Amino acid sequence: MNATTTRGSLLAALACVLVGGSFTANSVLGDYPYAGGQFLRYGLACLLLLPVAGKGAADRLRALTPRQWGRLALLSAVGMVGFNLAVIAAERTAEPAVPGVFVGCAPVAVAVLVPLLDGRGPQRTVLYGALLVAVGAFTVQGWGRTDGVGIAFSVCALAGEVGFAVLAVPVLRPLGPRLLSAVVCAVAALESAAIGLLVDGGGWLRRPDGVETAALLWQAVVVTVVGFVCWYMGMQRIGAERATLFSGLIPVAAACTAPLIGTGSYGLPQAAGSALVGLGVALGSGVLGRAGGEPRSRGRTFRGNGRPESRGVRVPERPE
Repeated sequence: MNATTTRGSLLAALACVLVGGSFTANSVLGDYPYAGGQFLRYGLACLLLLPVAGKGAADRLRALTPRQWGRLALLSAVGMVGFNLAVIAAERTAEPAVPGVFVGCAPVAVAVLVPLLDGRGPQRTVLYGALLVAVGAFTVQGWGRTDGVGIAFSVCALAGEVGFAVLAVPVLRPLGPRLLSAVVCAVAALESAAIGLLVDGGGWLRRPDGVETAALLWQAVVVTVVGFVCWYMGMQRIGAERATLFSGLIPVAAACTAPLIGTGSYGLPQAAGSALVGLGVALGSGVLGRAGGEPRSRGRTFRGNGRPESRGVRVPERPE
């Protein structure tokens, strides 16, 4: 891998590790209104992201078409608000490992879906790596008790995870990672407020206590601001297919941090699953060989949709 793809891989890996470690924060927000928590999280993240959105942010927003705005609204609804709602709903009748296993299949879905939407065939090495990542995620988490409703909502969570990557592909290029993150956070905050008012009425938002405040700040500043920007910067460099491989690190990070708060243990299955995830990421990202059997070519960089560009060309409309 060249410097661009190496940096993209590290950024995507960091983002997924942050998300995996965020389950500690989630565990102390069980009594806080869901919609209100999401509103505070994404609203604060948007306020922090706007000052660093880059030059010409207003012009880039004005240049968006109604179709692109609709995609941004769908990305926020499906990949952020809807994803979190689906996980919560699934865990009402299923053990947490069940939605985790389904979400662990996201690399396989993205490895197939993104190339098809781009008018090309899936890259075999990326697909094989994604399958290893999915098996590794399953091994780390295991399988728990569930019913039909739990499985249905787990499938919805998988759709949200896939949508978070796939729906962002056409708007990542014109907006850039920082402005895209700011916009989807703003939209998600508005959507969360609307859901809260409709479902919970006047009780949708309350003042968090000290522990809840710390958890919400962690989610907003670290997981959302840092995590989202790193994720989309990584996806910009290596493409959605390879970036989504690193989502297998989410259950690995969760398994590693669980013993720290006494909510789980790290044993032989977790170690074996972690090794499978690492092998799948290495294979699919190109560490063990070029994807799809392509010959090695120095200096190839990737656009947001995973297609290669010529060496050293930085496209002006691809803001950082």
